[in-house]
Amino acid sequence: MEDKKHNGWTNYATWRVNLELVSDIQFDEPTTAEEIADIVESILFDNQTVSSGYVESYARAFLDQVNYHEIAESINFDLEE
Repeated sequence: MEDKKHNGWTNYATWRVNLELVSDIQFDEPTTAEEIADIVESILFDNQTVSSGYVESYARAFLDQVNYHEIAESINFDLEE
């Protein structure tokens, strides 16, 4: 599948994860792509009462498309201002 820019972000997955899962988190220090990925996976997969292998598989495939480096750069840029 070809990635296409979406609302100024690398692709739809990056835009949506940032908008719905990351943008409301208050960061007090610079962060990394790995830390953002861990936060997102924790939000989506921890504390589930019922886990479906298919749902998790599709979600992880979607998350593989996210450019976490771009999200971290955006957060770090905002912290510098």
